[in-house]
Amino acid sequence: MFPLLLVLFVSIHPSSGAQIPNQDQAKELPVATNGEPFPWDRMRLPVTISPLHYDLTIHPNLTSLDFTGVVRISLDVKEDTSIVILHAKQMHISNVVLLAPEGVRPLRVLEYPRSHQLALLSESVLTKGRKYEVQLEFAANLSDSFHGFYKGSYRTSSGEVRAIASTQFEATFARGAFPCFDEPAFKANFTIRIIREPRHIAISNMPKVKTVELPGGLLEDHFDTTVKMSTYLVAYIVSDFLSVSKTTKHGVKISVYAVPEKIDQTAFALDAAVKLLDFYDDYFDIPYPLPKQDLAAIPDFQSGAMENWGLTTYRETGLLFDPDRSSASDKLGITKVIAHELAHQWFGNLVTMEWWNDLWLNEGFAKFMEFISLDITYPELHVDDFFLGKCFEAMEVDSLSSSHPVSTPVENPTQIQEMFDDVSYDKGACILNMLRDFLSPEVFEIGIIRYLKRYSYQNTVNSHLWESLTDKWYSDDELDVKTIMDTWTLQEGFPLVTVEVKGREVRLSQERFLRTDDPSLTEGFLWQIPLTYMTSASNTVHRFLLKTKTDVLYLPEEVDWVKFNVNMSGYYMVHYAGEGWNSIIKLLQYNHTALSGNDRASLIQNVFQLVSVGKVRLDTALDLSLYLSKETQIMAVTQGFGELVPLYKLMEKRDMTVLENQMKGYIVDLFRDLIDRQEWSDSGSVSERVLRSYLLLFACVRNHPPCVAKATKLFNQWKDSDGTMSLPVDITMAVFVIGARAPEGWDFLFEKYRTSLQMSVKSRIKSAMTVTYLKDKLKWMMEQSLIGEVMKTQDLPDVVVSVGKNPHGYKLAWDFLRANWHTMIKKFDLGSHSVSYMVLGVTNQYSTREMLQEIRSFFDSLTEETGSKMRCIQQTYETIEDNIRWTDANFPLLEAWLNKHQHRPPHEDL
Repeated sequence: MFPLLLVLFVSIHPSSGAQIPNQDQAKELPVATNGEPFPWDRMRLPVTISPLHYDLTIHPNLTSLDFTGVVRISLDVKEDTSIVILHAKQMHISNVVLLAPEGVRPLRVLEYPRSHQLALLSESVLTKGRKYEVQLEFAANLSDSFHGFYKGSYRTSSGEVRAIASTQFEATFARGAFPCFDEPAFKANFTIRIIREPRHIAISNMPKVKTVELPGGLLEDHFDTTVKMSTYLVAYIVSDFLSVSKTTKHGVKISVYAVPEKIDQTAFALDAAVKLLDFYDDYFDIPYPLPKQDLAAIPDFQSGAMENWGLTTYRETGLLFDPDRSSASDKLGITKVIAHELAHQWFGNLVTMEWWNDLWLNEGFAKFMEFISLDITYPELHVDDFFLGKCFEAMEVDSLSSSHPVSTPVENPTQIQEMFDDVSYDKGACILNMLRDFLSPEVFEIGIIRYLKRYSYQNTVNSHLWESLTDKWYSDDELDVKTIMDTWTLQEGFPLVTVEVKGREVRLSQERFLRTDDPSLTEGFLWQIPLTYMTSASNTVHRFLLKTKTDVLYLPEEVDWVKFNVNMSGYYMVHYAGEGWNSIIKLLQYNHTALSGNDRASLIQNVFQLVSVGKVRLDTALDLSLYLSKETQIMAVTQGFGELVPLYKLMEKRDMTVLENQMKGYIVDLFRDLIDRQEWSDSGSVSERVLRSYLLLFACVRNHPPCVAKATKLFNQWKDSDGTMSLPVDITMAVFVIGARAPEGWDFLFEKYRTSLQMSVKSRIKSAMTVTYLKDKLKWMMEQSLIGEVMKTQDLPDVVVSVGKNPHGYKLAWDFLRANWHTMIKKFDLGSHSVSYMVLGVTNQYSTREMLQEIRSFFDSLTEETGSKMRCIQQTYETIEDNIRWTDANFPLLEAWLNKHQHRPPHEDL
């Protein structure tokens, strides 16, 4: 799955065939809905029985918005038993029978909603090794959330609202669509039939084999049987979509589906999918195992996309592209999301993690493969310019004590949902990138192909991957990949390596990097760190595996400077003790291009993050930032903004106008030359275009006069043309943001938002509208997004977070989140990325004890059912406490430094 915006086995499956987990506890067994004891007391299903094949017939009614169905499941009985435990959630179950060799018999059904479990009780024993089937009829409403089998809708340009029904089963939502063994290790084959009206089409994981006419004018589509797969990958959609198709050179039919009026925005995605599926087919040296791959643009969709085998589903913005109206970053985003979902067809679908504790084996790999695949298939996108940002994002979360190991025990659905976070995706990708750099790309590629071939159609744990990457014939001194990588996946956080150069001697030490004032929390952590470094004396990248708390390296000669973590290919930070930072500041000031753009970005990130843990003084970090007046590389520029902007964001929520304006002025001055050099056009490489959008938007939001004047003029011309004038795509955000400041400009933008069929245009207008000064408009946008008629509810998290970042809206966003909490957790689900994104996005810039108290008292009033145990709440408290510590320690320093540098040209030598 692609979010917007994971050691131990979670609960060891009991191997005995006992029906009642422990006879002593019989009195404590859960109670079924009818008051009888429920014969199973664990979240995880027993392994006495597993499914082999599902025959599933589903009949959704898009008028009454409900569905009925029947499922027949062939069972593999591994132990004698008279009870079948499986999952079902919020559905009416009827006519449950056992099809045994001796005939058909009814089964008694007990329900235990708390664990979403059904117990089917047989009067006779199901004997190990014999073949049985159970059949259940079921009925339920189409879900009005974004998961399970749920209803969606879209509005045509003539104003007609049309309904669709589609699925989202990851992680634990297949059980809401049909009774099943809803855990990833219970792989089976699925034969699916869908009953529909003639005005709709149905699509599923496999190609349609035939359509049968039923009485009453209905049609039944029969789909081919799937390969062996997990329930969370099953998918079907009933809609009026149209499609376009092409065939890959390996003979796979690729189709892109969208609502009829947007089918002309599918050509780019179709070509990208063909190119990428062919790439993976060759790279993994394993043919894509299905005859087709559909990509469907769903009008109502919570995450970014989903990798259902053979039928990947996307937000419309993640798939639809208009060559005239979409931006460079739209192209990059769409290509990355397709690359991610298609990588999953191997990593995740063909080879699946045993349990959700190792979700990173799916998601870290798919995130990592986005960059590997696009680097080769779309070199013009310069995807490498954006990888580092993922590692910085992961470190943000991973530097809190409420972080979690990449591989971490999870039990219930909320904990499972919480695994879909920056640690599983971004940290997962960054540690894979570090390992690839360490082993060499060739050895790494051989190892992952070995892993995929060895475990095809099976389930894996961490150690299976490390074994496959440990090449027994590699060298005499065999690398122990597992021992190294266990330190990165089984403990949370990441190391800070302190480097002190004394002549030719380099002293190294490591500790956990943690934003806390409790030193005991950093004890007991030790990583095996693949260090890389270069020096002023040589461009060669030197390597050293740091396995101990401290060590010493010897350089062949004395040097002016040393830079560790070359290109930041390692997931660790570096502190240059002694004179180390001063020598780096000098280097950046006089010859910044001696280091790569990624090296410069990592130095900016490291030095400012070290301020927050008291290792470096703020004025040292600000001295380093002065070199940015000469910076042009996207990663270093955006990281400069990423470290400096949050400083004034903290002040916006306190009464500190003078210092806030000084800080804003400093940042504009620092980048003034670069901003003023930007053309108001769509020229240049993808990275140059993305940077242009970013800089002009920043300059206009910060009221840089040349930017405001130009944007105002263009907005008025565009408005006078009733939106028909063609604006360069890269500058539209800057223009729209200025237009949205006045009520009539905002209303005009909203009208264009309402009527546009271009998803990327809608998305940019919506973002610009959230930057307005008009509080009533901000409030109205949040309310409308919750209702979901004129603005889609799927966009609510983005709207709430954007309003929360707006200095005129931050309190509105917090009040809205609090007031609508119960509605939102129903809609977006506890533990989901959407909920944690809102919680953190709205609160992470507060820095006063009063506000911390207000936020605490709200979250403390919740119950576990309404989210009190969610990790994002702990992260919120920690982040605000860290902000309070930071502001107390650093605001006086910041003021003194800005006063000293206020009247100096930013590029004057230090």
